[in-house]
Amino acid sequence: MSKARYTQLADLLSKAIREGKLAPGSRLPTHRAFAEASGVALATATRVYKELEHRGLVTGEAGRGTFVRDSGLPMTLGVHQSAAEGVTDLVFNMPGEAADAAMLRAGLRRLAAAGDLEAMLRYQPHGGRMHERRIIAGHLSPLHGPISPEQLLVTSGSQHGLAATCLGLFNHGDAIAADTLTYPGFKSAAALRGLELVPVSAPQGIMDPEDLDRQCRQRKIRAVYLMPTVHSPLGAVMDEPARRRLLAVAERHSLLIIEDAASAFLEPDPPPSFLALAPDRTVYTGGFSKNLATGLRLGYLIAPPPQTAPLLEVIRATTWNAPALISALVTGWIEDGTLNRSEENRRRDGAERQAICRSVFADLPIISHPNAGFAWLPLGKGVRAQPVVTRLKQQAISVSGAEPFATTAAAPQALRLAFGGVPKAELEGILQTVREAVLSQGRSV
Repeated sequence: MSKARYTQLADLLSKAIREGKLAPGSRLPTHRAFAEASGVALATATRVYKELEHRGLVTGEAGRGTFVRDSGLPMTLGVHQSAAEGVTDLVFNMPGEAADAAMLRAGLRRLAAAGDLEAMLRYQPHGGRMHERRIIAGHLSPLHGPISPEQLLVTSGSQHGLAATCLGLFNHGDAIAADTLTYPGFKSAAALRGLELVPVSAPQGIMDPEDLDRQCRQRKIRAVYLMPTVHSPLGAVMDEPARRRLLAVAERHSLLIIEDAASAFLEPDPPPSFLALAPDRTVYTGGFSKNLATGLRLGYLIAPPPQTAPLLEVIRATTWNAPALISALVTGWIEDGTLNRSEENRRRDGAERQAICRSVFADLPIISHPNAGFAWLPLGKGVRAQPVVTRLKQQAISVSGAEPFATTAAAPQALRLAFGGVPKAELEGILQTVREAVLSQGRSV
């Protein structure tokens, strides 16, 4: 059986791309021009381009056209790049200092000196040991109000909490509202469950309540996913009036609120959380990776009583229970003040790195939280992210474009720079290299 005409044309273009006849960054003709040149209908030309996008060979950019992708880069423009030896990683935010090893040694010595070590080798309750749930709840209660330990479930990291929320509380095809730029980990968890993310306008990372209300009136939306305190990737902190306006929309349309607080500790004086404002409709997720160490996969979910049973079932099905050794370490660090000191250190370190970043990019529109180890760099008119990512890759620097964060069909042209794990003495020089790559691409436009 002969191939369909659109497949034949896609194969020809694929061959030209793979043989280098169409170089990375080349702009393809418009759909209409390609249709006329190939003697096919406009709809057929559109199918050809969609097939090329599906194969990962081209990328369509709103208002700019369709461009040949660099085959050496992953589809997500950076977020799946492996950390090869000798490559500076500005994709993953990896806070940590050499002193963290001393913290771990002290914590392990404390556990070794304690009694009943054998208990940590056995199966644990799915939601975590009750005394540790009480410790975590007590740590969070001063900021969020009284938290029942029965409503707090221990997870294997905040990402596991997001996945458990998607798997346990929603059905395939359900719609969840999210910012037009959001956390890639939630996108992955939602895709795993087959959920549809509905993009809602969020200027500077603050969701527009009117647009959320409009979307809810047009279709059935089950929940809204938010990072109100230190948004990723923009670092925004939503003020209390904006939170209350969004809450009014959520109440009007019976939305569940998923509040992601993974980086909230970076804000020293946050407004009331949605958990505090609306505990009966908020699922609150957080963890101890960003504020202690990324290798300690421990997190928590706080949910209204009707949601705890299905969430427990997902924890049972996915991990059975969070590792008892790690939960014992972390709760010990909560009790002895290590966690609070670590958070203070992270905020101080982030502020120092932000000062370096803002000095390097003083003439460019950098967007960030003042204590975060990451920043967002929108690119100028006509400047595309992919050539910059490619150039930096050739210089052994790995960065991410906007695609992993975008919930819209077309991603904005921007870079996300995560520099929390870069040695501070090297940071200015590395960011200067990024700046030059951006400016060089701008001069070539």
